[in-house]
Amino acid sequence: MIWRKKAPSPVVESPAPVIPEAALTIDALGRKCPIPIIMLAERIGEVPMGAVVSVLADDPAAFTDIPAWCRLKSHEHVESFDLPQGGGWAIHVRRKY
Repeated sequence: MIWRKKAPSPVVESPAPVIPEAALTIDALGRKCPIPIIMLAERIGEVPMGAVVSVLADDPAAFTDIPAWCRLKSHEHVESFDLPQGGGWAIHVRRKY
């Protein structure tokens, strides 16, 4: 039996993630927790029920605290997306009431 080296697989770069549109975007970049949550709590009532609010945050605490706030307040944490420029996230929250 003759063993041959397998040709290397081509490197396929995945496209940059597409961040869905939100009814409201809150820019909390550079703000330390709990400020992103306070900003979200103050403004979530500005969107209709069922609409999505995007919180832009780069504080690591916000990445876990905003989804926890959603569970506590009965809103829906839709998803968290890495920002294309790096160094933060777009955390999407759906208003439930």
